[in-house]
Amino acid sequence: MEYTFTPKGVCARGLKFEIEDGIVKNIRFSGGCSGNTQGVAALAEGMTAEDVINRLSGIRCGFKGTSCPDQLAKAVKEALE
Repeated sequence: MEYTFTPKGVCARGLKFEIEDGIVKNIRFSGGCSGNTQGVAALAEGMTAEDVINRLSGIRCGFKGTSCPDQLAKAVKEALE
């Protein structure tokens, strides 16, 4: 199933991904730092939803209280609920 999430507190303006059998797939950020969001998406591709949440939650971007990886973790957690 495809999920859509609106990140808050980061440069990225949109996030779409799928979770199939507990595996996160087809992660696509809209906006943000292209290299960073592509890198995060590539690294998280194929991970379990729980691993994405555990590994990416709490990562900060500079002085911001969040980051694109943290927002991906929040989105996956929300999708599971």
